[in-house]
Amino acid sequence: MEKKLILPAEVKVCATCSYWDGERHVDEELNLVVVAEECRGECLVREAECDALRDVRSLHNCAWESLEADDPEDDSSAARTGT
Repeated sequence: MEKKLILPAEVKVCATCSYWDGERHVDEELNLVVVAEECRGECLVREAECDALRDVRSLHNCAWESLEADDPEDDSSAARTGT
């Protein structure tokens, strides 16, 4: 069985590689997300491979992604505005 890490949803991780394995599950009741410990991907900002669980809070040019659950309303409005 692959090791998994459980993180508080308010943790910020790299948006370009945090779900490199294509899986994302946010437990809305506990406000936690479970990701694979070995998850890696390419940082599109720095053009380098890195761990998905890298702490990016101090990187000002990083396109970090919140692990909060996606809001369906936000998805539809983003599609309308093209953002």
